[in-house]
Amino acid sequence: MQDNATEVTAAGIARLAGVGRAAVSNWRRRHSDFPRPVGGTETSPSFALTEVEAWLRKQGKLAEVPLRERVWQQLSGHPDGPVTALTHAGCVLLLIHDRPPVWLEVSSGSDERLAEMLPGALREVFTPRFGAESVTGVQSATGVQSATGAQSAPAPSPQSATSPQPTAGVQPTAGVRPDAIAPAVHTPAVHTAAVHTPTGPELLPSAPLLRGVAELAAELGARQTFEFLLGRHLDANPRQYTLTPADLAALMADLAGPARTVLDPACGTGALLRAAATRPDQRLYAQDSSPELAALTTLRLALHTWSTVRGATGDTLRADAHPRLHADAVLCHPPFNERNWGHDELAYDPRWEYGFPARTESELAWVQHALARLKDGGAGVLLMPPAAASRRSGRRIRADLLRRGALRAVIALPVGAAPPYNIPLHLWVLRRPERAPAQPEVLLVDVGQFAGDGRGGPDWHAVREAVLDAWQAFGRPGRFTERPGLARALPVIELLDDDVDLAPARHLPPPAAADGAEQLTAVRELLGQTLRLTADLTPQRADAAHPARWPLTTIGELARGGALMLRTGGNGGHARVPVLTDHDVLSGAAPSGTLPESDEEAVLTEPGDVVVPVLGGGSVARVIDAATQGAALGRNLVLLRPDPAALDPWFLAGFLRGTANNRQASSYASTATRLDVRRLQLPRLPLDEQRRYGERFRTLDEFERALRHAGRLGEQLVRGMYDGLTDGTVAPD
Repeated sequence: MQDNATEVTAAGIARLAGVGRAAVSNWRRRHSDFPRPVGGTETSPSFALTEVEAWLRKQGKLAEVPLRERVWQQLSGHPDGPVTALTHAGCVLLLIHDRPPVWLEVSSGSDERLAEMLPGALREVFTPRFGAESVTGVQSATGVQSATGAQSAPAPSPQSATSPQPTAGVQPTAGVRPDAIAPAVHTPAVHTAAVHTPTGPELLPSAPLLRGVAELAAELGARQTFEFLLGRHLDANPRQYTLTPADLAALMADLAGPARTVLDPACGTGALLRAAATRPDQRLYAQDSSPELAALTTLRLALHTWSTVRGATGDTLRADAHPRLHADAVLCHPPFNERNWGHDELAYDPRWEYGFPARTESELAWVQHALARLKDGGAGVLLMPPAAASRRSGRRIRADLLRRGALRAVIALPVGAAPPYNIPLHLWVLRRPERAPAQPEVLLVDVGQFAGDGRGGPDWHAVREAVLDAWQAFGRPGRFTERPGLARALPVIELLDDDVDLAPARHLPPPAAADGAEQLTAVRELLGQTLRLTADLTPQRADAAHPARWPLTTIGELARGGALMLRTGGNGGHARVPVLTDHDVLSGAAPSGTLPESDEEAVLTEPGDVVVPVLGGGSVARVIDAATQGAALGRNLVLLRPDPAALDPWFLAGFLRGTANNRQASSYASTATRLDVRRLQLPRLPLDEQRRYGERFRTLDEFERALRHAGRLGEQLVRGMYDGLTDGTVAPD
């Protein structure tokens, strides 16, 4: 009965049955017994999953529901929402991971018995994993637990006397090392554990889902099942979450170094703590203002590692869940440009050891929070917007961080390293100073040169090697060697001017003249080779003395006759699949676009497909090869999939590019030209003759790509010459 509340959209039905959405629409029109909508909207209705499955089986259209798809549809259509369903699934997966016989026992009866017995079984797992607070979800507001488990009275502070504290997360409990505990600095608010034990009535609607999850875990493993479901959820809601890429998280964890206690005060989906979890005796502390993210991260970490996990929900700056913790490492990807971070309430907070941050400097508040939660000598690594290194409103705090040796390195990352992908973010490496350094220095690194092409992301191998080599050499006195254009250790006194500008690019010397000249010489030689290649690829003139006259057909006629299939690009698809855009087709680039998850079925490219842009009035057609297959077809594109026994793809693409052909098939609006692909014409030729033309068209395509590559090399050479002449690395003669 409960499972009837799980709903599925038309796109979900199509995925279950392995057909397109058009087929589902036809079923609804032609079959009077097709299930009626139970929710959604008139244009995007939803249906009861069990009714849909029963109808598909009755019609013989569903021999066996794919297990992953069935579980995902149950989760995404859960009556209490996908986040609640995913949290319940994570709880059961942790039980299966830690105590599989217990799960077999509680799941052996009815759904009602499962819901009744499961909370007790979960408490048996949650208490040692997450602390006693996970049983009730609430931590006492009168004090926090000390390292021995005794209740301690917190000391009052001006902040606690003047501003109410919203709810936050749990406190460190018994088992924390005495040297990792510091005196409480303010009265904590009532803190909420990230994961609490759900009750029987809460679990009952999830019972069918939980059984499916357990079945999937038997196939994939508990950890892999949760990662699959979490990944699908994040992909389906790309605008709701700001993710930290795994390569960046690994780099930040390596910069922090080995640590027994690790804190992430803005944990998000847990990528940073997951990267830092390398040993079973660690203690991982997480907090996030989003209850759903805090819960999912806590469960994810518990499935990923046997370390102790303490997750909490709450606004970290206003109501710190771990005020007594002094960690070995703090990793953080804080929210950027937050105006409402607590400036008015936190004026007298003791964490502002290096100065009270301005309202516009929320990132410097996170920096000082991280330093306040580090033990002496502990390391912190924060992802920062580049403006935080140079805004005048933060110059006094930056100056004090430098003077006291708390800021050890500023690393400029390549564009595309993390969202927002259009700016080069920075990493700040912090160290809680044990004593004031005699001659403080700061390491400045700029690895922007390792940015990748398009949306492929940076060359992470090169970024990682350059950053870690510079950081490790900087940590060994007398071992660091300046690398022009890449890394420099700068005395702090040289930065303490009116601006205290820490942007690495403004302080790094240009590359050595010899290196610059050698690079330009290499580019020039490569350009010469490419230009010679274009000459070799120039096709010979056809032998025919007179223009050929063939019988013609149209793309529309070929599609109706089955010689090719015609598909149009859509507005949605799977968020993990790269999208081939009309700009990619016009420029000859790799798939670079993204589309949000939607009910619309994505059209995926295959080798031999021909893709044609329909806007702009240009005569362009692209043949998909092995390097670009599997991309989703973007907007304003038409895909033609020829039958290999009837049409050669290069023959098709070549004739579609004819100027007269495009002019004849184009129509004109007030501001744009639109191509009607169905009206494009092809000659009727035998397949062998098609292949002869196809080889010539393929040669022309190679020639065009060689010219495009030569153009890029020429631009690189010209830009390098301008830069070399203006910075003195290239002599005018």
